[in-house]
Amino acid sequence: MDYKKTIIEKLDKKNAVIGIVGLGYVGLPLVIRFAEEGFRVLGIDIDNSKVTKLNAGKSYIDHIPATAIQKTRKAGFRATTQFAEARKADALIICVPTPLDDHREPDMSFVIGTVESLIPNIRAGQLMSLESTTYPGTTDEELLPRIEARGFTVGKDYFLTFSPEREDPGNQKFNTRTIPKVCGGITPACLEVGEALYGAIIDRVVPVSSTRVAEMTKLLENIHRSVNIGLVNEMKIVADRMGIDIHEVIQAASTKPFGFVPYQPGPGLGGHCIPIDPFYLTWKAREYGVHTRFIELAGEVNSGMPEWVTGKLNDALNERGKSVKGSKVLVLGLAYKKDVDDARESPSCVLLEILRKRGAKIAYSDPYFPTFPKMREHKFDLNSVAITPKSIASYDCILLATNHSAFDYKMIQKKAKLIVDTRGVYPKPARNVVKA
Repeated sequence: MDYKKTIIEKLDKKNAVIGIVGLGYVGLPLVIRFAEEGFRVLGIDIDNSKVTKLNAGKSYIDHIPATAIQKTRKAGFRATTQFAEARKADALIICVPTPLDDHREPDMSFVIGTVESLIPNIRAGQLMSLESTTYPGTTDEELLPRIEARGFTVGKDYFLTFSPEREDPGNQKFNTRTIPKVCGGITPACLEVGEALYGAIIDRVVPVSSTRVAEMTKLLENIHRSVNIGLVNEMKIVADRMGIDIHEVIQAASTKPFGFVPYQPGPGLGGHCIPIDPFYLTWKAREYGVHTRFIELAGEVNSGMPEWVTGKLNDALNERGKSVKGSKVLVLGLAYKKDVDDARESPSCVLLEILRKRGAKIAYSDPYFPTFPKMREHKFDLNSVAITPKSIASYDCILLATNHSAFDYKMIQKKAKLIVDTRGVYPKPARNVVKA
């Protein structure tokens, strides 16, 4: 049987069943996109609450409306916690987390655990595609041997690719369909099947020569951002010492029509990619005797920003005859970036930790998080504070950490005793605004 021909024909005719394993910020948009193109989609996730909500036509991600989930349900989408159902899929796309462990080294337990749960249930003629960001070599070192141990020959009766996710929650300019998709295969036949899979839903598929090239591509994209954000954060510190507004500098530099790309400073890095992914490469590079000093230095600068911000807050309170200890501080924004409901690796959480240790009476306000979310690293028994003129006036300091559009910045400036602005929301000098 010509398995490659069979699966490509199924994909071309949209008769294939697509299995999405991991129904979070990466997996759920893929579910919707495949359903929009007429594919039957099977979702697999270990979180029963997610599965229950999706099967009821509900969404748990703010920027994905319930109506989109309901449309996928009408198109035949179904979610399950049972990995045994993976046999029903023609393509299995793995979208699970790749965090760091306590030693800042790759935690591959989600990927390996998912693959080992799938392996007893795979069958000949399937494609497995890994989308989770990881170090070069993961696909051929971890997935390939496990598939071959089941008796399959990858490239003949089973197909294996790596295609890194490129989701950007909150970005209105691009979506799953319009963001080009890099794809690398273990063999040329694997790549051909991968191109057929993603070509059915993505405007442009970018083929590369191997899974390792695809894996390294994703890391380069995120390290590029990490290094440049680290640079502009360091520039911010220098500019602050010199009494220069870094945001005005960036705005002026951005008028250059070539050779400059603007990056914005902030209170630190957040999200599931930028603070984590560079360490996947630094860890793997040590295997080859390479010390990635440049990448690690950027990580040090970015991870040190919350301490620098709280230092600025401390100085600002001191100038007003107050200490951090005992002061009421409201952190504006818990999410790691503007207008998203994602607090993973958010510097706001680190800021809250530092302020709590220094004795501040802490609170936060974020329209996307009515209560502080469950996290492995941070635990706070806090609820989001309503933003009113009275509540703003009751705090000794407002720490603007995330510049959500929902905040009334004009009112906040009018009523606040002190604002420490980490996002450049207030460009003009003001008696109650300190830039950090």
